Amino acid sequence: MGRDTFPYQTETGRIRQIRRAFDDLKVRPKLILLHNLFFLVLTVSVYFSVIPVFEQKIASARERELVMMAQIFRAELPMSVERGEPDSLDLYNYREGLARDLGLSPEGQAYLRRFPRHTWQQGKDTLFRMGQDPGEYRRVSLSPTFYEEAVQRARTVLFLVLGAIYVLSILALEFVIMPQYVYQPLRLMLDADAATLRGDRENELIDKELILHDEIGQIMRSRNETVAQLRRQEDHLASALQQLEEQDRLVSLGLLSTSVAHELNTPLAVLQGSIEKLVETTEDRATLDRLNRMLRVTQRLRKISESLLDFARKRKDALEPVELRPLIDESWSLVAIDEKAAEVHFENLTKAADVVTGNADRLIQVFVNLLRNALLAVPPGGQISVESKSLHRGGQSWVSCIVKDNGTGIPAHVLPNLFEAFVSTRLDAKGTGLGLTVAEGIISQHGGTISASNGLEGGAVLEVLLPGVAEAHPVVTELQHGPTAGGPEAHA
Repeated sequence: MGRDTFPYQTETGRIRQIRRAFDDLKVRPKLILLHNLFFLVLTVSVYFSVIPVFEQKIASARERELVMMAQIFRAELPMSVERGEPDSLDLYNYREGLARDLGLSPEGQAYLRRFPRHTWQQGKDTLFRMGQDPGEYRRVSLSPTFYEEAVQRARTVLFLVLGAIYVLSILALEFVIMPQYVYQPLRLMLDADAATLRGDRENELIDKELILHDEIGQIMRSRNETVAQLRRQEDHLASALQQLEEQDRLVSLGLLSTSVAHELNTPLAVLQGSIEKLVETTEDRATLDRLNRMLRVTQRLRKISESLLDFARKRKDALEPVELRPLIDESWSLVAIDEKAAEVHFENLTKAADVVTGNADRLIQVFVNLLRNALLAVPPGGQISVESKSLHRGGQSWVSCIVKDNGTGIPAHVLPNLFEAFVSTRLDAKGTGLGLTVAEGIISQHGGTISASNGLEGGAVLEVLLPGVAEAHPVVTELQHGPTAGGPEAHA
């Protein structure tokens, strides 16, 4: 059984090898081979289908002509050629003479002597009849090469025509049709895929003007949409990773601030207690002023320490009506500890009637950051102002508080990402890069918004929009706390 199946297995293996070799061909050689095979089979099929029909028609014509010649012979019509007449009868090889000269067989001679008015057919193409004189015969025959030459000419012409059609079809397919509708789209997709692998985003999408409206065009459009969506996902992932890194930095900073606050609380408590004891033991006015100043600074340090602890935990604060003007004054008094504040002109232009809904301590944290940024931005003799106005939007009452300065303004490249963490360009000198990020979080938790822009005459403009007291309902919400001191996040 094994010997019987061995040749079959060998033949099957060869077929598989041939098929594998064909499968490994690139598209263009594969299509060229298929096109040539198709047109070759078509040409051969047409050739061997037409030639037998033509040969049959030629044979029928030959038989009809032979019948016609026999009828002419039988009718005793004159078949001699006169002088000056065209020798059309030479085509039929008409002859008169003796039997041996004309090639008449003995059987034909005997038949014609017995039936002198009949016609004797010798072979396929020759007819004999009795002549006018005794012993003479007449012969007429078709040309033995006429019909054969006609068939041969038909074969040659058909072969040349089919060959020309075959060659022209192959040339049209390989140099006009296939390059435009198959090879070029495939090349565009291959080049775009190579650009995608290189990370070349400018060339990885196929130009829409080059995409056709056939099935290959649908594949190309689908590929463009897939690559575009993939790039959007990559960008979103990169943005998420960047935000995750920033959050990781915030977590690390929170842990560090908690550790620093715990380390500061004990010595600050001791220092504050010692100062309070000294205040009780002296009555000198100058000494008391100095001790009171030290006590205020110590209390300020303890508040900062508490804010550092708040940065890493949540607590519940009640939202209540807060007058905006006193809140701005208190925020500026905290900023005014900086010696530069004495060289700057500050105006609180907020309206006494403007009341917002919020937590006073958290809002002071916001405005301390904004005012401190403005103080760092303006030159000596600069101006800082805070204005407010009441608004009604969407059936709600709002209060807009605008902080302006005449500093250098916000750089254009910083403005779009101003409220992201660590945007400040001077983290090592004046701030942490977190002030505006924390401020935006506090305002968002209050249900408001904060935005930044540059004034028409220069300087930065930051607008805080908070719910008005008309919309207020004392509620308790969880607010994420951050440090009260911020950096110069609004300025380069």
